[in-house]
Amino acid sequence: MRRVNPRQMKKAMQQMGIKPVEINATEVIIKGTNKDIIISNPQVTRMEIAKQTVFQITGNVEEREPQEKEEKEIPPADIQLVVQQTGVSEEEAKQALIEADGNLAKAILLVKK
Repeated sequence: MRRVNPRQMKKAMQQMGIKPVEINATEVIIKGTNKDIIISNPQVTRMEIAKQTVFQITGNVEEREPQEKEEKEIPPADIQLVVQQTGVSEEEAKQALIEADGNLAKAILLVKK
């Protein structure tokens, strides 16, 4: 396979209206439903092509199981609303909101079951 001269490639891209921009990054994480892809020591290039943004990423690839969801902060007003509607403790209301991913109606229904 023939190597491409980087200068010639850059010139050809500019002639086609493609503007590559190098982005400094230490790690790129692609979060999937079944696995996460972590690219360490990446070389990231951003290009505008036909009014779309395209990223080219090269580096050391590692695949991992997805991390547990980060626990969102539940607003105290939401906890109080669940407590008022269901009569449960604040801790039970907070747990229901966490299980319902912050959805008030779903949390109230979970507690009432």
